[in-house]
Amino acid sequence: MAAPTSQPRAASSVTAPTRDERGGRLSYPARARLAIEIFAAYAKSRRALRRAPIATVLAELRAQTSSVERERDSLEHARSLGWVVARVLAYVPGDTRCLVRSLVLTRLLASRGIEAKLVIGARTTPGFLAHAWVEHGGTPVLDPGDGSYGRLVEL
Repeated sequence: MAAPTSQPRAASSVTAPTRDERGGRLSYPARARLAIEIFAAYAKSRRALRRAPIATVLAELRAQTSSVERERDSLEHARSLGWVVARVLAYVPGDTRCLVRSLVLTRLLASRGIEAKLVIGARTTPGFLAHAWVEHGGTPVLDPGDGSYGRLVEL
């Protein structure tokens, strides 16, 4: 009887925030710093949304941009940060819906010098529903929904 063979694991498309510059996994302290950065951006976003319009909130979140050179593969970095933001905020009690996730990701991308647009879309059938996501260079880096959302505004 032959020993069972395990299926090879598919290569993950998530590399930037979970890998260091040599391609190895981030150390535990580096992962903890990233999680703390996400929680801080979450708290700042929620607080700002209570007192200001979304355009003002975005300006505040983007104000502390990094002076470091942009990543060569900034789209891959943006996608992987989007994945990490969604995963981390899944464990946060409270409002972690699409708008807050998008604001948090916009803050993280701005701090790394990566340009991003926050897109808000809506659909009217079968009932009104709005959705927000982030794009980098016209490519979604957070879930853009099922394709039925018409673009209302890009910020």
